[in-house]
Amino acid sequence: MQALQDVSLSLGEGEVLAVLGENGAGKSTLMKILAGVQQSDTGSIRIHGEPVQLDSCRTAMSHGVVLIHQELNLADNLDIGANIFLGREPRRFGLIDRRTIERESRRFLDMVGLDESPNKLVGELTIGRQQMVEIAKALSTEAKVLIMDEPTSSLSGRETERLFEVVKDLRKRGVSIIYISHRLGEVIELADRVTVLRDGKNAGDLAKEEITHDNMVRLMVGRDVSKIFNRKPTTAHEVLFKVTDLVTPTWPQHRVSFEVRAGEIVGISGLVGAGRTEVLRCLFGIDRAMSGTIEMNGVTLQLDKPYDAIRHGIGLIPEDRKKEGLVLEMPISSNIGLAGLRKNQFAFGVLNQRQESDDAAKMIQQMRIRTPNAAQIVQFLSGGNQQKVVIGKWLALGPRLLLLDEPTRGIDVGAKQEIYRLMEDLAAQGLAILFVSSEMEEILGMSDRVLVMHEGRISGELARKDLSEEAVMFLATGKELSKSSA
Repeated sequence: MQALQDVSLSLGEGEVLAVLGENGAGKSTLMKILAGVQQSDTGSIRIHGEPVQLDSCRTAMSHGVVLIHQELNLADNLDIGANIFLGREPRRFGLIDRRTIERESRRFLDMVGLDESPNKLVGELTIGRQQMVEIAKALSTEAKVLIMDEPTSSLSGRETERLFEVVKDLRKRGVSIIYISHRLGEVIELADRVTVLRDGKNAGDLAKEEITHDNMVRLMVGRDVSKIFNRKPTTAHEVLFKVTDLVTPTWPQHRVSFEVRAGEIVGISGLVGAGRTEVLRCLFGIDRAMSGTIEMNGVTLQLDKPYDAIRHGIGLIPEDRKKEGLVLEMPISSNIGLAGLRKNQFAFGVLNQRQESDDAAKMIQQMRIRTPNAAQIVQFLSGGNQQKVVIGKWLALGPRLLLLDEPTRGIDVGAKQEIYRLMEDLAAQGLAILFVSSEMEEILGMSDRVLVMHEGRISGELARKDLSEEAVMFLATGKELSKSSA
């Protein structure tokens, strides 16, 4: 099967072109060809009308084409300056000129608004700040064409706003940018034009005035999608899960209390660093809560380790599926069987491979995982299908509570819809769902109730009828809603 077939793309000077498409549409392959990572079988590439052969990354860079990968490509054991000029170190009398590296690094760090010393080790930075170093590194090459692949996936709201300022500034300076993102709100704000790929082919283009959410989704999935979210009002069930005065190690000065009913989808919103993930980690036994009680059906649970949570019917879909949710080098069947290793074993710890195989086959069918078979290595699946494997791992155990941390991060619109539909179905079956999301549309569209966090505490709770972007953001910034505005 061809990854790309007769694809054409044009980019003007000082233009921001968004390239969209579902996972597997051919975006990554096209970007790798443009960046010299791999070669095309046919076709041509022209820069300022002149044909060029981009047969390596170095050649592409010499023509001013630079790709910023979604996966960070930095050396943790080197400092920021060394990373920015890695392989291009300025020299003086045959030795690396550290003074020039430090001076020039500061200039590019200022451009992305990163207030860090060039002498600081990259390994000491947060993922979001490492991403900004990656962008500064690309800018240091004096790129004429900058390819950004999901550049905000690891950034906080403030860092994202700064990135947008950088993109707009680069556009004014004549730098052309190819912008890839599953966050359509970003595309609406930044893009001058949109090119959509579907199944390795051109699906259509949108001019600035045509860039709307519905138009982009229609071209990506090949059909009209009037409504991504179809959450219907739910009937209140009994309280299944109750948290009282929970204190996390990250925010020892605050107590968190809430409850989740059977068949209910409860969203947790808040700005980056508000303590959302930290709560989920305590509820799953990864981090031990400093104090507080956790109850399931009125019974107090002692969650000292993840296995304690698993025994009580709790499953966690982590924020970073590749590092924490999957073993990428293993097949689908083994990944789905990971959480059930104790359940699926005979005496003396011998694995019941038939049961593992049956569970995998059932989950592939139930989750509609697109794969030739259960022996497929997980790293070769699309992001959406990888996420389904992570969810299937827990559904095979028949959980009562599912914790989801950024459940649709890095997956395309079509896969998102499938995840949303699955959440609806599971809730309808009586499963309780507690999910964290940084996407406002997702919080508003999928939640029966929303718990809003600010600096380690729950600053407010909103029923579905009271949900609005303004109300959520008000609470997320630490303000209190008046009764009239709720």
